[in-house]
Order: sequence, then structure tokens, then C-alpha cells
Amino acid sequence: MNTKLPYIAAADRYAKAETFYRRCGRSGVLLPKVSLGFWHNFGDVDPYQRSRDITHYAFDHGITHFDLANNYGPPYGTAEETMGRLMVEDFAPYRDELFISSKAGYDMWEGPYGNWGSRKYLMASLDQSLRRMHLDYVDLFYSHRYDPETPLEETLQALVDIVRQGKALYVGISRWPLEALQFADTYLRERDVPLLIYQGKLNLLDREPLEDGTLKYCHDHGIGFISFSPLAQGLLTDRYLNGIPADSRMSRGGSLQSNVLTPELLQQLRDFNSQAQKRGESLAEMALTWIIDQPGITSVIVGASSVAQLAKNLARF
Repeated sequence: MNTKLPYIAAADRYAKAETFYRRCGRSGVLLPKVSLGFWHNFGDVDPYQRSRDITHYAFDHGITHFDLANNYGPPYGTAEETMGRLMVEDFAPYRDELFISSKAGYDMWEGPYGNWGSRKYLMASLDQSLRRMHLDYVDLFYSHRYDPETPLEETLQALVDIVRQGKALYVGISRWPLEALQFADTYLRERDVPLLIYQGKLNLLDREPLEDGTLKYCHDHGIGFISFSPLAQGLLTDRYLNGIPADSRMSRGGSLQSNVLTPELLQQLRDFNSQAQKRGESLAEMALTWIIDQPGITSVIVGASSVAQLAKNLARF
């Protein structure tokens, strides 16, 4: 017999609404300053109940935006399957309060049509994502990366048609170079499907969108900007200040390799930590605040491997 109690969202989840949400560019969309990313910790290899607890805590504290992609897991697709189970079991009554995004652009299935930016791949991938998440539409669909071989017009027209088909309400792009971003902005605007948001990596260690003009372009042209990896996969926390913990992501390899933590980087992290302490903040709090304070930033995407970790990242907001 199933004795699990139904999820009822916290009644005060919007208590900080006046300060916690930001307008996304010049659109009608408001996003929380902190969004929850499903890149890690929500796949089949992760305990479902932990994923469930994290998403409940997020929504109970005003995080309405869940950021996914077709190949998040591992294995590929399983983060979206987790989202689908959550929708069925917990979040169906709150669907209209949620802003759910997904993406396609990186490798997802074998063969010539499971990668990059073709119309074939983007449309097929989104159909698969909707089935996995038990959704009729996503609120936001991204081209996950720039494809130097496929004509930009093909990729962008696929995004236009996805909106016109009702499978996504808005579109975005992630990690496109500035010139391609400018082309996309013009192309989409001319077809009455304006570019809602740009997703890029921005943190204290990686400031490329600031330095190459991407963030300024978005700010000047009414396009939102959302930062992923704001804590540099945990480097900008107190996790690695004394080396590599045995239970850390870096010790397991994967997307964060141990050779990244050079003596020079370790000293830089310790210097950042000293600055944070002088401000009365943790290193993670300072890192997140630094991003949020940049003109043109809409939101930061944080991951979480526990409720406690998410609570810590939300503490300043």
C-alpha cells in the first residue's frame, strides 16, 4: 500500500516575492534570482527521494524555475524522467506556477541526428523531452550550443516553429559566440519570437561573458542572462580550500578533474575566501552575490546534492 503523503507546497513560498524575482530582459517573465539546475544529482544514479526533497524545498522557498536538458543524468535523459515523475506525483497541481526549461545541442543518441543544431535533432529531442517529463510544453527551450556547421537560419527557424507549434512558450540560446547571438536576436525578433534569455558560464573564475561583451549586449537589447556553474562546480565554496576531499565530485573524476586544482588556483580560492570573510560572507555567498550584482543578470542556476546545500545557497536571498 502506498502511504506516501501528497505534497502540499508551503503557503508562504512567495513571501519574498518583491525581492526574489527579476524581470527577464524586456519580457513578461519573472525568474527567481536562484534557479535549480538538474545537471547533476537528479539522474537514475541518484536516490529519487533525495531529488524529491531538494525540489520540494526549492519550490517551498520560491524557486519556480527548474533548468534541465535532454542529456542530463546520468544516464542521458534520466534527469528529465525524474522531473516527469515529480510532475505526476507532486507538481501537477502547480504546473502553472512552474517555469520549466530544457535544451538540446549536445550528444543524446547515436547516429547523425542525435547531436548539434539541425532542425531534425532539435524537434525530435524536444518531443522526447516532453514525453519524459509528462509535459504538453516547456516554458523555455534552448539551443544548448552553437553549431558551426548547421546554418544558423535552420537552427533558429526550428526554434521559431517550436514556439508556433505550442511546444515551448519561449526560446533561448546557450554559449553562442557574440556574433551569432546578435544574428539570433535579429532573426528571432523579426519573426515575432524574441530571444528570451542567454545562458552562459559566468563566475568569479570565468568572466568571459563580461569580457567579450555578451552580457552587455543582452542587457542593452532586452535579453535576459542566466549564469550556469556560478560556483564553478563547487570550487567557489569552502569544499576545496584544504585540498580534495575524498567524497567530493573532484575525487570521483567526471566533469571536474583533479588536475584543475593547481597550487595557483588553490591560492586564488583562499584569497577569495579571505575577501568573503572580511565581508561577513561565506565564499559561496560572495560568489553568488557577485554574479547577481552584475548589471543584466536575471538569475543564477545552482545545483544541489542535499537540502542543506540548497538552503545554504539560498541564505543570502
